[in-house]
Amino acid sequence: MSRQEEAGTSRIGSGRRRLGLVVGAVVLVGAGGWFAGTQVQSPADAAASHTAPKAGPVTVAVVRQSLTASVVATGSVEFASPRPLSLAGPVGTGTSAGTDGDGAEQRVTKAPVAGTKIKEGDVLMTVNGRPVFALGGSVPMYRALGPGTSGDDVTQLQKALQRLGFGHGSISGTYGQGTAAAVAAWYKSKGYDAQEPSPTDQQQLGSLEQAVSAAQEALLTTDSASPTTGSPSPTPQSGADQQVHEIQVKSAKKALDLANDALSSFKATYGTKVPAGEVVFLPKLPARLDKVSVKTGDTPSGQIGTVTSSDVVVQAAVPGTDAQLLRHGMTAQLTTADGKSATGTVDVVADGSESSSGTDSSATAPSATGETDSASTSDSTAAVQVRITVPEPGPLAGEAGAAVKVTIKVGASDGKVLTVPMAAIHTSSDGRARVQVEHGGTVTDVHVTVGLSAAGIVEVKPAEGTLKAGERVVVGE
Repeated sequence: MSRQEEAGTSRIGSGRRRLGLVVGAVVLVGAGGWFAGTQVQSPADAAASHTAPKAGPVTVAVVRQSLTASVVATGSVEFASPRPLSLAGPVGTGTSAGTDGDGAEQRVTKAPVAGTKIKEGDVLMTVNGRPVFALGGSVPMYRALGPGTSGDDVTQLQKALQRLGFGHGSISGTYGQGTAAAVAAWYKSKGYDAQEPSPTDQQQLGSLEQAVSAAQEALLTTDSASPTTGSPSPTPQSGADQQVHEIQVKSAKKALDLANDALSSFKATYGTKVPAGEVVFLPKLPARLDKVSVKTGDTPSGQIGTVTSSDVVVQAAVPGTDAQLLRHGMTAQLTTADGKSATGTVDVVADGSESSSGTDSSATAPSATGETDSASTSDSTAAVQVRITVPEPGPLAGEAGAAVKVTIKVGASDGKVLTVPMAAIHTSSDGRARVQVEHGGTVTDVHVTVGLSAAGIVEVKPAEGTLKAGERVVVGE
């Protein structure tokens, strides 16, 4: 082939290739347009494609399991029987300054310490260097106790002295010399001197004794004097003088009697005393000094602190509907945030009065609506205070003020039972409880008896028809 022919052939081949490329591009554009067209929808088509499928009932499976019902609440650890602590009067002889500082202005010289365990006979604090003792007794200290006083407060002082090993004689309720000796010995054993008569008392005693002596001397002088000459004479000289003499003697005797009576009355109250501020009677010992509101140098007026028993309790608040399930003696599990735990016992519910220990502690079964059948049932959800005693606090003993989780078991099923969510329970027009069982798209009512409930799950027993574990019951649409 000539060069001219070869050039023509080359041009033809090149033209065919360009034509092929153009045709291919047109085909691709067409295919792309067809694909895009298949993906474009009208608004109506788009809405139709997003329509939700027809709704069916929401169901859950019936489960056979053991069921435990509990009341769960948050409580705080406290010490039982809090009561204010104050002094009934001055410590020592009073508030007017006297010799050796006796009766000087009242100042705390050793303050009480919060958290201290108080035993009978312990010194709570000192004021002006004198002790304030703790003794057991239900009658509060309200006056100074000393020779001549009597009453229930004296009786409990004598009993306390006997418990401490300083009893002298019988418990008579009257403060005599035996009690005074016991008080003196008790103070001495603690390193203190009992409150002896003040200088003023001693001075008054001396004055009364002098008055008796003077009256005795006057009587002797009058009785031995002559009614006529004024000189001693065994026999009066006349009847008139004798009469005057007798009157004088009688008057002198009366003066002596009065002086003796005054001395006797004063001596009856003279001796070792217990000032009103030096003893605090507490109903239960040992006790715990919970809070202190005075410090060294303060004047101990008003409340000086708070004392509690050594018993640990937990105070919790639960809704009224839950409180109805609680009974005296139920066991409570107590757990702190850091895992410390102890076991307590329900002691007081609601109004603060102790529940009867004979009350049935079994759980009250809920009705078809989930409410209890108890006559005391209330719809109120107002918080009710519950007190839980902790006989053996263990790690909780040092957790005063800490928050704890309180779990109180109020009932348990008898082995494994059929259970469904509370939402599956419906009430028929006749008031009977029922569940709706779904089988292959068909819903059937099964009447049931409702039992124990816990955490939104309730025990059911078929009353009419059958109900088995694994079947599905309707809880919503």
